[in-house]
Parts: sequence; C-alpha cells; structure tokens
Amino acid sequence: MNQFKKIEFGVATGIFLLLLFSVLYPSLVYNVFELQDIYGPKFAMYHQVFDYYIHYLLPLMGQMTTIYVTFLLVNFVIVPMFLEKGRWVGGLLLLIPLGLLYFILTIVCNSYYYGYLFGVYDTVRGAHMHFVKSAFITTVFSTLIYVVYYFVKRAFYDTLYARFNRDATFRQMMMEICWAAALFVVIFCLSFGDSRDLALMILFFGPSQIAVFFILRYKVFPDFEEVHHDKRLLVRDIALTVFASNILMALITRAIGHRRGDWFFALGSIGVMVSLMAVVPVCWFLFRSRKKHQQTVVTLKKALGRSAADLDFLRSQINPHFLFNALNTLYGTALQEEAARTSEGIQKLGDMMRFMLHDNNLEKIPLDKEVAYLQNYIALQRLRVLSSPDILIEINIDESQCQHEIAPMLLIPFVENAFKHGISLRHRSRIVISLSCTADQIFFDVYNSVHPRPENDPEREGMGIGLNNVKERLALLYPNRHELSIRQTGSEFFIHLTIDVNK
Repeated sequence: MNQFKKIEFGVATGIFLLLLFSVLYPSLVYNVFELQDIYGPKFAMYHQVFDYYIHYLLPLMGQMTTIYVTFLLVNFVIVPMFLEKGRWVGGLLLLIPLGLLYFILTIVCNSYYYGYLFGVYDTVRGAHMHFVKSAFITTVFSTLIYVVYYFVKRAFYDTLYARFNRDATFRQMMMEICWAAALFVVIFCLSFGDSRDLALMILFFGPSQIAVFFILRYKVFPDFEEVHHDKRLLVRDIALTVFASNILMALITRAIGHRRGDWFFALGSIGVMVSLMAVVPVCWFLFRSRKKHQQTVVTLKKALGRSAADLDFLRSQINPHFLFNALNTLYGTALQEEAARTSEGIQKLGDMMRFMLHDNNLEKIPLDKEVAYLQNYIALQRLRVLSSPDILIEINIDESQCQHEIAPMLLIPFVENAFKHGISLRHRSRIVISLSCTADQIFFDVYNSVHPRPENDPEREGMGIGLNNVKERLALLYPNRHELSIRQTGSEFFIHLTIDVNK
C-alpha cells in the first residue's frame, strides 16, 4: 500500500504541475495586449476592465492549488489517519473546516475569474450570490468525485492488486492503460490553457478511443480467437464497443462544455468514424502481432525447457543398457539369497529407469503410466522407512475416470518434495497423496508434515526451487488451464493441483 501511495502522490503532483505549466506558458508566448484579446472579450462585452493576471492567471492558479492541497490533506492525512481508523470525531473536526476553506477560496477565485458577472447582474449582491452557488456546486461535486475515486481505489487494491502482482498478462494490460491515460492527461493539461475547444476535443477523443482500443484488445478479440470463433458475434461486439464508448463520451463532453445537440451529434459521428477506420484495424493488427509473438516465445520456452531436461537426463544416463544389465544381475542375486525387499526395490527401480528412458521424451503420455511411476517411487520410499512405525504414508488413487493424457514427470516433483521434506526418522511424520479424475479434470493433492532442517543443510531451500520450476512448467504447458494452491504452516505443507485436460 505504501508503494501505491507513492505512485498516487506522484501522479497527483504531476497533473498539478502540468496544469500550472499550461496556464503559465501563454504569459511567456504572448504579450499583454494579445492576452487581453484572447481572454478578455466577455469583460469588454459588459464594459468591465480586464486584467489578465487578476482575472485569469491568479484565479486559475489559486483554484488549482486549492484543489491540489485539499486532495493531499484529505487523501494522505484525514482519511488514512482518522476516518479509516474509526477516529470519526477528529476526522470530522479536520474535514469540516477544510471543506469550508475550500468553499470560501472557490468563491474568491470565482469572483475574480468571472468578474464580468458584476456587469450582468443589476446588483453586486446578485453577482455574489451567483459566486456562492457556483462554489457550493463545485464543492459538492468535488466531494462526490473524491468519494467515487476513493471507493474505486479501495476496490482495486482489495480485489485486483494481488492479481496485478500475480498475473503477468493483467499486469501488462494495466501498465498499458496507465501509460495511455498518462499520455492523455499530459496532452489535455498542455492544451488546457490554450483553447477550451481544443481541450474539449481532446477530452472526448482521448478516453473514447482509449476505451475502444483496450476493450477490443483484451476482451473482444481474445473472446473471438479463444472462445466462440463466431464472426457475427465479433461484428456485434465491435459495434457495441465503438458506439457505446463514443456516444457516452460525447454526452459527457457536451455536458461539461455546455454545447448544443448538433455539436454532440457531430462529435459522436466523427468519433465513430475514427474508431472504425483507424482504431479497430490498428488494434487488430497489434493483437495478431502480439499473439504471434507470444506463441513464438511459448514455443521457444517449451523447446528450451525440453532441451535442458534432455541434457540433464543425458548427463545422468551413463550407459543405460549397462545399468539395466547390472540391475538384472543384482535382482537375480537378491532372489537367490532370498532378499525379498532388495529384489522388490531393484525391480521397481528398473521400471522407473525404463519409464525415464522411453516415456519421458514424449510430449504427452497416458496418465496411468505417470501413476505407475509415482507408485514405484512411493514403493521404494516405503522400503526405506518400513522399519519406522512413526512414519505414516497414505495413498488414495482413484483411476476409474483417469483415461487422460498428461505431460510426463509433471506430478512427481510434488511427491519428491513431500518425501524429501516431510520424512524425519526422529519425529512423527505423515504423507498423504490423493489423485482422482473427472471427464475433464485431474485433481492431485499432496500433504506432508514439515520438520525444521539445520541451517547448514544443502536441501533447506530445495523445496522452493523445485516448486518454482514446476510452476513455470505448468504455466507453459497448461496456460489458464490449471490451478495450483499451496498452503504452508510451521508444521504442515499442502498442495492442491487441478488440471483441465480437455480445454
């Protein structure tokens, strides 16, 4: 949250400085007589004397500074230090005087900025009443805007901030939206002091075209490519997005600019044409280019991962035929010596090596082969701890609906971690492994007790490294088709994995 507040402060300060610059730079570009002609026609119309600094520059700077300072005090002091902590009395004692001060300063700024109204009203009191009403509306509107902003901010932080840190695609989308919004704010602020009509045009085209672009880029086009593949639905969604975004923003701009209906119609029509002729084609081109790029990256990562795995496997493959012959010799010797446990272990180790030699190179294998490998591994581990009554190993595997294919060696890292970190010959230990399936999904659970390891144990951090590797592999092989939940306490470790195999 502290990082979020720093970003918030930086954005607010940046907008304030840009707005100040936008109203100050005409003073450097134009001479005083040109400024009188640009900003003083209404004063001249009502036979009022116009002074650029008194009736334009200083009131605008005063209003901007009032808004900026009030926002900082409310957002970074009163709300977090008082209202969010339930200190309502102290918060209201600060908030009410601040609101009154905001109201009074707005009246003062308006009385200079709209000074020509003294020539419109018959009495000075009438003009003053106008300034009071206008300041009251501005204060109420500013309050409502901040309340909406606060709740939107809280909703984002409570519901989306974790996803922002976890989901790379969502993070990329939010960053692109922020950059687009920042560019719009910069352009709007720079145009603010130059021309009201130009500022209104930018206010319309910025949000409307940004909304069209990002809705198409991250919702409409992905749904067409990955969900329905229906061109009629695609055309419908494009039309709804384009018309809704442009018409809504045209209504908002007309209300802010107090323009006539024909102006709204012309602005909305131009916005729709710009969206259909420029934004939609550009967005489709960028979407397809990005998708091809992502597919290329995923393919390369898969190839790189497979090459690395093959290299590691080859390094461990010291003449496999010799190893098989040696295992067969040891197996026969164990049978002759009636060493049942030894012969059983050698047989299961041979089956595991045969699986790693032949099936591990395939892209997918039947799930029952992966399960057979797991069972051989577990059986070997049982032989190792058979003489320890305080070690409980419980296996619940239901293969009745497991006629699926799966990437090889995907489940074994979880089981290896469980035995590596969950078995202790000095303390009670427990491992529970469960696997079941439906027609579309595979459910895999691994539970193990956790025992503290010495500081100098080389395997102390091994669990984290292994899990990170399998997370990356799942993300590559089953993107948006798996759910991995990991929970850990001081004495227990639990993993739940769901894989959608038929998507």
